[in-house]
Amino acid sequence: MNVGIRHLYISPGHNYFGHHDQPAGENPIIEVKRAHCLEGQGIEGDRFCGWKENYKGQITFFAWEVYEALKAECGVEAIPPSVFRRNVITQGVDLNTLIDREFEIQGVRFAGTQECSPCYWMNSAFHPEGEVRLKGRGGLRAKILTNGWLDSH
Repeated sequence: MNVGIRHLYISPGHNYFGHHDQPAGENPIIEVKRAHCLEGQGIEGDRFCGWKENYKGQITFFAWEVYEALKAECGVEAIPPSVFRRNVITQGVDLNTLIDREFEIQGVRFAGTQECSPCYWMNSAFHPEGEVRLKGRGGLRAKILTNGWLDSH
């Protein structure tokens, strides 16, 4: 499987997760050139690293192709892919095909667990129809099966 990585992001804290009926958090999402994946834990420095034992979303993926399609559909240009707060922006793979499958990117093994279901926060973060437009293409949650590094190109 030939998967490109367009962007890598980490964040020290949650902005939406666990903030239901509260204001969004203000934790930055930080673009990095390299991400250290820790088996069974998450990405070093990210909010989900070591968050919960056997957590299904130790790392999250979002497709560049979906980002480009959403921008066109919604007439949005100036919003970066970091708005979705996923860790890895991929290119060249249908992420939904990786649900319930093991896969490898740049020598690191992952187990796809489920879609990253979109939430109502996307209506204010991306576009008023963000949640509806992301249904079925919100990205992928996965577990990290081996230690290693991911590099963006």
